Amino acid sequence: MRNTLILGASGGIGAALTAAATNRGDAVTGLSRSRDGFDITNSTSVAQHLGSVSAPYDLIVVATGALEIDGAAPEKSVKNLDAKAMLDQFALNAVGPALVLSHAARLLPRDRPAVCAVLSARVGSIGDNKVGGWISYRSAKAAVNQVVRTASIELARTHPHSVCVALHPGTVQTAFTEKYLGRHPSVSAAEAADNLLRVVDGLSPAQTGRFFDWAGKEVPW
Repeated sequence: MRNTLILGASGGIGAALTAAATNRGDAVTGLSRSRDGFDITNSTSVAQHLGSVSAPYDLIVVATGALEIDGAAPEKSVKNLDAKAMLDQFALNAVGPALVLSHAARLLPRDRPAVCAVLSARVGSIGDNKVGGWISYRSAKAAVNQVVRTASIELARTHPHSVCVALHPGTVQTAFTEKYLGRHPSVSAAEAADNLLRVVDGLSPAQTGRFFDWAGKEVPW
């Protein structure tokens, strides 16, 4: 039985991942802000909650994040930039996952394969940016990709069997994307969860530190 930790377990994708992992027989621990007081932007909260879970874990998924924070919609142009909105995006979508990854070495086993996956977004790809806009969200996701890459290098020194990756789940039908679903093909949260677990199950240590989409295709940095 795999021991799985889902962070952001009450969100659309997080709840679907929790259900899918449970249905396949994993022993799942879920943490969220709404249910458990797990505040991924607060280092004390992260340390306290992660210090109380039943490690080691064969799979950790950081499924926290938001496209809009306190009503601040993605900017249509850099001219619309607001400092607080940008800092809020970095706190939740980049600093938060970084705080989790600072505990990864203690949460993952050293003697067997394990995966730590952080949900990112294709719009965080610098190489794939063709249209501009959404600068705060894009930049925060680009930052978390660098966090994942850096953490993977350090983790490999002590955990050679582990994989640390960023994952793009696609456009998922949740409250997170409700206003934007008409612009891109989308899938249900349940389908997205199945896709992500399928990708995770196919990863090897040789792929650590990389960025994959829901179909297992590599996304450019």
